[in-house]
This record gives sequence, structure tokens and C-alpha cells, in this order.
Amino acid sequence: MDSVSTHTDVLLHLCADTDWERARVVGEHRPASLSEVGFVHLSSPEQVHLPANRLFAGRTDLVLLRIDPAALTDEVRWEPGVPGDPESMLFPHLYGPLPAAAVTSVTPYLPSADGTFAAMD
Repeated sequence: MDSVSTHTDVLLHLCADTDWERARVVGEHRPASLSEVGFVHLSSPEQVHLPANRLFAGRTDLVLLRIDPAALTDEVRWEPGVPGDPESMLFPHLYGPLPAAAVTSVTPYLPSADGTFAAMD
């Protein structure tokens, strides 16, 4: 599936605040998924709560990286998520490291009192 089929003005990535601090120093973020499956998991604002709840429920050390897609140097493909995600929903996957320079803002991403993350407005 090509990046041409879907797009958004901003992409999002969740990571621990310590991972972001390390990425800022070295100039790029290379999460484990890059070596494990070949890409960095990204989301649109409307879907970021899905992987947040699946992977990070209850964590309070997360930051939300807002990314300018035009500043990415590697291919972004919109592909199916995991079983349990809405069947027609495609997620952006970055096939290379995330350049720190492509990140336009960083904000804490905190769960609700029950440990879950809500959909973004």
C-alpha cells in the first residue's frame, strides 16, 4: 500500500521521554521496531490512542512527537494495523529512522485516571 493513498498534515509518534532526549542528542530516533519489523510506527491524530492503549496503558513517561511528513527523508507507507484495529484503518509506517529535525513539537501524553488514553480532538 502506498503513501499516496492516505495522507495527513501531521503524523504522531509515541515514545518514552528518555528515548526522545536520546534522539535529540544523536539526531534521530531508532525505536526497537525499526530493527524488529523494519519501520517506525506512526499514527494520525485520530488513531494515536489505539496503539497508546494497546502498548502503553498506564504509562506516565510518554511524549507525543508531532512530525512534519514533508521533513521525513524515508518512505512512509500507510498499512493495516494489528487484528483488533478497525478493519479499514491504515497506519503510517516510516521505513527508516525518525529524524529529530522532522519533529515540530513534543508534549507529554498522559493517560486518564483509569490508565487509558483518549482519542484526540
